[in-house]
This record gives sequence, C-alpha cells and structure tokens, in this order.
Amino acid sequence: MPLGTLDRNPPPFFHQGPSALSRLLLAAALAIFLMAADHRFALIQPLRNGLATALVPVVQAVGLPVELAAGSADYVGGLRQALARNEALQHQLTAQAEQATRADRLAQENAQLRALLDLRPAVPPHSQVAEVLYEAPDPYVHKIFIDRGTRQGVVAGAPVMNEHGILGQVTRTYLLSSEVTLLADRDATIPVLNARTQHRSAAFGTGDEAQMELRFVATNDDVKPGDLLLTSGIDGLYPAGVPVAKVNSVNRQGEGGFAHISLTPAAKTGGLRFVLLLGPVNTQADTAVAAAVAAASAAASAASAASANEFGSAPK
Repeated sequence: MPLGTLDRNPPPFFHQGPSALSRLLLAAALAIFLMAADHRFALIQPLRNGLATALVPVVQAVGLPVELAAGSADYVGGLRQALARNEALQHQLTAQAEQATRADRLAQENAQLRALLDLRPAVPPHSQVAEVLYEAPDPYVHKIFIDRGTRQGVVAGAPVMNEHGILGQVTRTYLLSSEVTLLADRDATIPVLNARTQHRSAAFGTGDEAQMELRFVATNDDVKPGDLLLTSGIDGLYPAGVPVAKVNSVNRQGEGGFAHISLTPAAKTGGLRFVLLLGPVNTQADTAVAAAVAAASAAASAASAASANEFGSAPK
C-alpha cells in the first residue's frame, strides 16, 4: 500500500484533545472568573452556607469524644477541688466557732469584772460600711473621700478601719460624703499601746503610706522590731485594741535622747474599695450615759406620779 494512502490520525482510544497548556489556561481562567463572580455577585455563598450547615453535625459528632473526655477531666478535677475547699471551709468554720465561743466567754467575764469593779459598761461602737469614692488629688496629703456624710450620721473624728486595722479618721463631713485623713498623712497622730509591754506612746504619719514613726520614746524603753501596736483608747475616739502598726526598726542613737522607731501600718491603703466607719467612742459613751439618765429620770417621774395618784385617791 502506498504510504500516502495511510491514515495517520490516532484511533479514538488514543485521542488526547486540547493540549495540557490549553487546559491549564482554561482552568485558570474559569477559576478567576468564578472568584470574581463570587466576590462580585456572591454566587457561591448559598452553596457555601448549605455545605457549612450540612457539616455542622459531622463536626459535632467528630468532636464529641474529645469534649466528653475534657468534660470528664474537668468534672473530676472540679469535684476534687470542691471537696478540698469544703474540707478547708469546715476547718475554718470550726476554728471560727471556737473563736466566737471564746469571745463570748471573754465578753461575759469582762461584764462580770466590770460589774464587780463598779465600772461603766463597755459600749459597742456603732458601725457602717462606706465605699471609697476617690483619693485626694493633692499628692502631698493622704486623704480619701467616702460616700457617707452627715445624712447617714457621720461625725468628725469618727474612726475608719478595714479588716486589717485602723486606716484613719473622718476630718471633714459633708451632706453625702466625708473626708478621711489616713494615718500616713503628716498631720495624722494616734495614741497606741504596745501589746507586749503595755507601754503607751503616740504614732505619727510621715507622708509615706508604707511607713509611720513612733516618737517621744526614750532610748532605753523596751521596744523591739515586730512589736504590735494597738489603739489605746485613751483619746476617746478610737476603740481600744485595734491593730495600728508593727515596729519595723529601732534606732537607739537618735537625737535628744529619743529613739528613732519606724513602723509599718497594719492596714494597707492601696486599692481601698470599702471601709468600716465607726462612731467615736466618747460619743457612744455620752449617748449611752444620756440614755441611762433619761431612762432613770423617766422611771423616777413615773414613780412620783404613781405615788401622787395613790395619795390623792386615799380616803380623807
């Protein structure tokens, strides 16, 4: 057969169509078109939403074992922590119950001793919780303002404290707020009592919120670092026995025959949010005495009136 009569076309089985480069260009153009159309007209968004919705149960089913394992571990760990916390709270409650019982017993003994010694009964100070509004803008003073004023019964000189000890006292009152001068202020002074030696002295502010001074203490006085200073109660403002500061250092080579004693306040003034406002002790005592006198006068008047009625109703 002549060569020119041969069919050189491949059979249908081996027919390859367009070249690979042509198909790549076509696929790239189609992809670009679909991306542009989806960005412009959001054509694929319904399909994407439907696919995402259909895959939600599958994703949840696949992640369920992992969530169950993590939840079981968290439950076991939380249960152990809850049991440990419950046990710690039970121990704390038992200790507090013991302390409350001891405090009640001491209060009864104190009342009995005061009755035996014919002393005036101790008056518990009136207290109320106050919120700190803001600090004084002056950097050279240490004062705060609270949201209680004369309308709530606040008076000048009322002690202010928190759960750690004395913070200061009210120095100025307004209708709905009050100004509190902290113990760190240079003008602050408070009489204190050394809990170890029962020696009375006076603590002064230094302008530094982390430091106070114990002044007018002789160089030979028994004062040691670590001594706890409490309110003495002799000023009639602060209740006795509240922590004020601890002795930080003692320098017995001070000038004028007095030792230089540095103190660390018991109550930190940084980050105050709520404080406890007490009534002055002398005001409480005067109120109690006035109430007792008024009650005695009322009883005497009633007795006199009863006697007069009885005498007037007697037969002549």
